[in-house]
Amino acid sequence: MDLFNNKAQESKNLLPADGIVYYYGKVLPEEEAGKYLRALLGNIAWKNDEAVIFGKRLVTKRAAAWYGAPGLEYTYSGITRKALPWTEELLALKALAEEKTGETYNSCLLNLYHSGEEGMGWHSDAEKALKKDGAIASLSFGAERKFAFRHKKSRETVSLILEHGSLLVMKGPVQTHWLHRLPPMLKVKAPRVNLTFRTIVL
Repeated sequence: MDLFNNKAQESKNLLPADGIVYYYGKVLPEEEAGKYLRALLGNIAWKNDEAVIFGKRLVTKRAAAWYGAPGLEYTYSGITRKALPWTEELLALKALAEEKTGETYNSCLLNLYHSGEEGMGWHSDAEKALKKDGAIASLSFGAERKFAFRHKKSRETVSLILEHGSLLVMKGPVQTHWLHRLPPMLKVKAPRVNLTFRTIVL
């Protein structure tokens, strides 16, 4: 299913079964979204992301950072990270995500894709530390990029374009039944910053 030309409404579940995905579209005015993008590019403690695959530690081209409540730890891709203290911008964006989605979050994983050459392969956010079937709110800033879901059994796909200043939420058993990815788009030269607000179980 291709949703590029059909802007989804927040009341419409984009997935046909086995989970819930709402796309709210742009939740920030263009000028405000631009200010947040500049602040995130300049104020976040970006580091090239790391992953352990088949016992080997790899460093990705994309950069990442993890912020959250004091004392939180989060392990994914074989690497354990300790939460950095919230910034003023992240707290404001967390409040926005909570207001729009009706959920609460205690951490945020940020990814910086310097251009369309960088992406993310098929995966699900199903680490044990995450609240099971909990909501993950994704805010996008910068370059518009394709985002895709693929059902683990039927292999049915759903795709859409994530706009600058937009919000998407995944909840319910999405991570159990679906994979998602950010495919490369080589024609895109501008950076994209993605914030995924999530709940770590204490």
